[in-house]
Amino acid sequence: MTENSRLALVTGATGYIGGQVAQELLRRGWRVRLLSRSAEKVRSLPWGDAVVRDGESAGSGQAEVFEGDASKARDVARAMADVDVAWYLLHSMGDSEDFVREEVEMAETFGRAARKAHVGRIVYLGGLHPEDEKVEDLSDHLRSRVEVGRALMDSGVPTAALQTGVVIGDESSSFIMIRHLAERLPGAIAPRWVRNRIQPIAVADVVHYLVGAADLPADVNRTFDVGGPESIEYADMLDQYARAVGKGGRFMLTAPVTTPELAANWIGLVTPISTKLARPLVGSLQHDTVIHERDLDDYIGAPEGGHTPFADAVRRAVQGVDTSRWRRVVLGTSAAVAVTAVVGSIASDPTSRWYKALRKPFFMPPGWLFPVAWTALYADIAAVGSLSIADLGEQGRKDEQRAYITALGTNLVLNAGWSVLFFDRKRLTAASVEAGLLALSTADLVRRSAAVSPEKGVVLSPYAAWTGFAAVLSTTIRALNPRRR
Repeated sequence: MTENSRLALVTGATGYIGGQVAQELLRRGWRVRLLSRSAEKVRSLPWGDAVVRDGESAGSGQAEVFEGDASKARDVARAMADVDVAWYLLHSMGDSEDFVREEVEMAETFGRAARKAHVGRIVYLGGLHPEDEKVEDLSDHLRSRVEVGRALMDSGVPTAALQTGVVIGDESSSFIMIRHLAERLPGAIAPRWVRNRIQPIAVADVVHYLVGAADLPADVNRTFDVGGPESIEYADMLDQYARAVGKGGRFMLTAPVTTPELAANWIGLVTPISTKLARPLVGSLQHDTVIHERDLDDYIGAPEGGHTPFADAVRRAVQGVDTSRWRRVVLGTSAAVAVTAVVGSIASDPTSRWYKALRKPFFMPPGWLFPVAWTALYADIAAVGSLSIADLGEQGRKDEQRAYITALGTNLVLNAGWSVLFFDRKRLTAASVEAGLLALSTADLVRRSAAVSPEKGVVLSPYAAWTGFAAVLSTTIRALNPRRR
């Protein structure tokens, strides 16, 4: 049977790795069948023009889409008909209470359908894990990958269960997390697991192994470790990434206690990765994930040119990526906030005879608190504003980004304007109205930040609380001084 006549079934083709595998199979002349919930989504992919029309069968170098749910036996069985090799590239990153069981059941459904359809081989991508740890002691994320691999190998269909660590590629979630932590933080105090050793691998090397595994001998039914040439501490990966893209080194100090949940929330705050996605990624970093053998090289050979070094993989992954976005955004946002702070500081004069003569409410804070509070709040605005604007840009949410910038600019104008109206112009009525508008504007800014990630909304919420209090205070001062304007 020639390669051009073989039919491949690829699941997860709308994901990063699945899409890469599908494209490589098409390039090699396979007939490719894609099991997806949405044919429209598949056709919208950059390589979607290779997909034939509904009802047509794929020819060499073409793809056909079977719409269906991989958890439903009938849909999977229909997609398996006449398939020679099936790629199982599904992983939900789920957070349900029993998601490990759900993952295994879906794999078992896939394996049964493949056996009944007399599929020649299943190829699966799982995760590296320590050999000396019990599966029960692994994170749920890694445990599910191990148990899914076992389910497929027990299906009766020869299975190549590839096990890999962090994949270095432009759309890899693990790499996106590394990239933004390295670009946005000059250093950090991190949990001890940042000293665990990782064996990252370039996405092109992963695809080489996944596609090449189709040609393994029929009696091969086992796991294979695949990884790049280097075993690196996670903290050093951040440092080496920064150096590879010309941003200088990064330092990392370790803390004795930091929970995975706290780390996931921190990642949700400072990167475009959601906390929900960060949880399983952080979970997989709780262990050393290094290769213990390179047996797959003996069967299909190493990638052309050898295993890709980490720095080379990074440089390839960031081709066409704006690695300077964060620097531009943080400088621009911080400058705007600094101008606001300076204008407010120059306009304010709490030592003036006019201000001291005003009647003030009993809940008026002591004078020393205001500069302390505003310094912290301005830093908060600059940080959350920069993170929100940068994340919206990274995610391609241009309209929301423009709206956020407008909302932040309006808020800063109102912020500086209150000091001018109250202290410089001595217009209590206008200042109290503006304080109310500032409070509303700040609440809206918190809402917009929370829409980028909930953590950003939480971190900015003290600003909303303070401006709300300031609005009450300003209105009360106006009421206590009716003869003043």
